[in-house]
Amino acid sequence: MTPISLFYGIIIYMYTDKSTERKVPHIHAVFKEEEVVMSLAGDVLDGYLNPGKLALVRAWLVIHQDDLTANWRLMLNGNEVFRIDPLR
Repeated sequence: MTPISLFYGIIIYMYTDKSTERKVPHIHAVFKEEEVVMSLAGDVLDGYLNPGKLALVRAWLVIHQDDLTANWRLMLNGNEVFRIDPLR
């Protein structure tokens, strides 16, 4: 599982599992021992991330919406996802 982005200590992943096709497009954001699953629209689907880091991930989601959507489609078709620029 390769990260698609890393910024301010937050690692962003997008990966498939058996139930991915039934879920809304989403990412996993990990910071230390915290992990949150978020829709590409910025809604928390599962988990917890401290509010400051969550705000950073939401800002990143807005900036990279097109790239994330393209990665989701690639992933569902069995292709490799590409890295996305970090939040600066």
